[in-house]
Amino acid sequence: MISLWIDGLVIFGSWVFAYVIRYENWDLFQHTGFVVSFAVILFATLTVLMALGLYRAVVRFIGFKTTLYAGIASLFAFVLLRISANYFEVTYSISVSLNFAFFSFCCIAGWRLVLRQLFNLGVNRSNHRVIVYGAGASGRQLLLALANSREFEPVAFVDDDRSLHGAMVNDVKVYNPARLPQLIEKLDVSRILLAVPSTSRSVRARLIEELEPLGLPVLTIPGMADLVDGKMQIDDLQDVKIEDLLGRDPVEPIPALISANVYNKVVMVTGAGGSIGSELCRQILQQHPKTLIMFDASEFSLYEIDKELTQLCGQQHCDVQLLPIIGSVQDRERLLRVMQTHQVQTVYHAAAYKHVPLVEFNVIEGVKNNIFGTWQTAEAAIQSKVETFVLVSTDKAVRPTNVMGTTKRLAELVLQALAQRQSGTRFCMVRFGNVLGSSGSVVPLFRRQIKNGGPITLTHQDITRYFMTIPEASQLVIQAGAMGRGGDVFVLDMGQPVRIYDLAVKMVRLSGLEVKSKSNPDGDIEIRITGLRPGEKLYEELLIGDDEKPTRHPRIRTATEVSLTWPQMQQLLETLRQACDSYDLLRIRQLMLEAPTGFSPTDGICDLLQ
Repeated sequence: MISLWIDGLVIFGSWVFAYVIRYENWDLFQHTGFVVSFAVILFATLTVLMALGLYRAVVRFIGFKTTLYAGIASLFAFVLLRISANYFEVTYSISVSLNFAFFSFCCIAGWRLVLRQLFNLGVNRSNHRVIVYGAGASGRQLLLALANSREFEPVAFVDDDRSLHGAMVNDVKVYNPARLPQLIEKLDVSRILLAVPSTSRSVRARLIEELEPLGLPVLTIPGMADLVDGKMQIDDLQDVKIEDLLGRDPVEPIPALISANVYNKVVMVTGAGGSIGSELCRQILQQHPKTLIMFDASEFSLYEIDKELTQLCGQQHCDVQLLPIIGSVQDRERLLRVMQTHQVQTVYHAAAYKHVPLVEFNVIEGVKNNIFGTWQTAEAAIQSKVETFVLVSTDKAVRPTNVMGTTKRLAELVLQALAQRQSGTRFCMVRFGNVLGSSGSVVPLFRRQIKNGGPITLTHQDITRYFMTIPEASQLVIQAGAMGRGGDVFVLDMGQPVRIYDLAVKMVRLSGLEVKSKSNPDGDIEIRITGLRPGEKLYEELLIGDDEKPTRHPRIRTATEVSLTWPQMQQLLETLRQACDSYDLLRIRQLMLEAPTGFSPTDGICDLLQ
């Protein structure tokens, strides 16, 4: 409305000024025909400007198109003035009409250009000049979001769509992505903003692969929904997500599987405050359980997830009873009281010590928590007539070289033996690799090291790992649990293993930096090889044998593996307990080697209390 009033005033001023400088009098106000003709011209000209979209333009981005529209409107006003002058028989010569059109054009375009210059004068000169990759709806919304930014100045679009090449989006030109190297140099670009939130992960991975050699930081925008709703903030721009580098799109969950053990049931998650446990809680909440019991030994972690889910419940108006309960998975009486009081139907057992070196340094605590904690929780579930018990396992349980992996394999064997002993509770275990963003994950560690200027620490140049996002892993755990019949080992399809050194290099380059090496001594970030840690493997596996079978879900397979009878398992557990009670680390190591775990240690006993 302000722009409309200003244009009205400048058109009026141009009309009066053009008349006065030619005829040197003010007679135009004394002739009714003058006033009526001007009213018609003013209304029609403003209508044309509105139709051209001039009042939707962002002042910061006005340019050639704004000037063109001002010219069209002024030409229209000139023609209309000549027609009205003849119709109302007023004295308004062609030269005066031309002056009016010229003054109108200069004023309509001029005040906007002056305002743009004043705005730019107030902008910090250290702005980042950026290229926006993607000139579709998301890119246009991003451009509007950047309108008042003092940090980013969009200077060009690039897009794969050839039909957009050469087009202007709010006076920002669209180019072919093949011209990126030249554009970066010519326009002094320091950032690339990736505005393709709706594309598949595989397409984003390809784009990131192409942008990586350019040596500029690449930032991405949030989802399309936030852009459309106007929730996009400049602070929402973020570094490229590492899952985009994996190039694998998640599979939509099968509704019947993800809700089978959760919908309208009493569900308990142990280790609810951890990376996997908390995400399991979030995914379970979406399936509308009757009650969700969050069980954890950490008061702070439990407080955090309870606060988050309570807020989420309020926002979504979901009628789910949330129960945060502090306790240890080694305390069977506590577990029994919880399960029987609330008549738990499904248990997801995510509580475990998972950090390889720490468990290597604290062997007995690892054995107690991972093996005996699983056993006590499972026995409590059997006594409480729990329907389904799902163990969150790890790829490190396959031919383990460390204590942590061995304890997780023994936990699997405990459940397989219990599945043979009884049939009231269905036991199954789900095995998968590293999850992105979990506690101890390399990704946040590398980010911190890059932010601090390096070096990035890596244990071995050839080390590889399987990766999956926490939400996808949690969804697959829930779905796998629905397919268990008793003692099943489910293995998640993790895609191709990732070479960690290559991941580190990509993260450095996508931060706009270079790797410092012998061939590039002037680089920014050094990648320092520190040597394998105790119990660490160069690569991980997901299957012990080759006997795997497909399931109803394309990303979940099942495996038939060696197991123990319950009497054999019971004897092993009793002997292990005695060794733990007497702090006999040598005996514990011997029992692990004798059990059918495939344990092949790479180091001696590293416990800090030996």
